[in-house]
Amino acid sequence: MKALNTHKRFLKLLFLTTILFFCVNFSFAQLTITATQAINFGTICLTGSSGTVTVGNDGSRTSTGNILLLSLSPVAQPAIFEIKLCPAGTVNITYDASTILTGSHGGELTLELGPTDKGISGSNFTTNSDCNIITPVHMGGTLHIPAAAQAGTYTGSFAVTVNQQ
Repeated sequence: MKALNTHKRFLKLLFLTTILFFCVNFSFAQLTITATQAINFGTICLTGSSGTVTVGNDGSRTSTGNILLLSLSPVAQPAIFEIKLCPAGTVNITYDASTILTGSHGGELTLELGPTDKGISGSNFTTNSDCNIITPVHMGGTLHIPAAAQAGTYTGSFAVTVNQQ
């Protein structure tokens, strides 16, 4: 008889715990990141040996070595990511140091990534305080072009990770 009463008490406790579990309001932050614009170095011409082209996170473009920057389409632009954290808070952004781009007619170029307008890889920053406002992140990079680079369009991808702090 004592075991039966203990079993009934256990079932009542389990039932009440289950009811309380469903009454508790769980609140989790919602974090999304969306790539809205790819980085583009514009139209360039290699006039001799190697060089680099840098696109700043503000969209500015400079070159070193034997690189001629042309004013033709497509134009240079930074990569843009949109981050939404609701409720707002601090996030940490990390990304690959570099990636390899593959040419449409062969060849490879190295793209050195960063910095963003929020800092270098590993930087923390605070998102906008309104859940309906998106925090944009602009990322630049430097394209390393060897003397033997093939003409064409070069494409590739890289990872960006955003973690809530």
